[in-house]
Amino acid sequence: MKLRPALPADFGFIRGLAGRAEYAPFITDDDEAKLASYLTDPAARLLIWQDDQGPRGFALYAVPQDGAGVVELRRLALDMAGRGEGQAFLRAMIDYAFQELAAQRLWLDASGENLRAQAAYARAGFTLEGRLRGHWYRPALGRVVDMMLYGMMRDEWRAKP
Repeated sequence: MKLRPALPADFGFIRGLAGRAEYAPFITDDDEAKLASYLTDPAARLLIWQDDQGPRGFALYAVPQDGAGVVELRRLALDMAGRGEGQAFLRAMIDYAFQELAAQRLWLDASGENLRAQAAYARAGFTLEGRLRGHWYRPALGRVVDMMLYGMMRDEWRAKP
């Protein structure tokens, strides 16, 4: 598996994942114009995780240019969840943030109803840092859900085997 920058040809793959019934309550489905804007925005990185057969997942990072080293893993999705690749995918995303983006702190959020993501983030070494109650309106659910905030510091990443 390898990570590479997304291309306009990947937008169908990305939107296809974001639009899946199992992901729709948890992932925003950006249109092609918004996805294209990430490709030229210095404060964003849109990546594809792929093998020899093609794309398997994607990730979107927010990389503020303020020098603080705080990077948000804003969105991620894996094509074939449940096949045992989740931790390798997540590890590649974490490593990219600390190695390539020079993150000092990496954070992400999860819906309070997305128990699978919460368990995966905890297994990967993220710390649950907070819960914003009734914070996030999810159109696919038609209601507001809690937002769970997770973080990892560079020293914690270095200490992982």
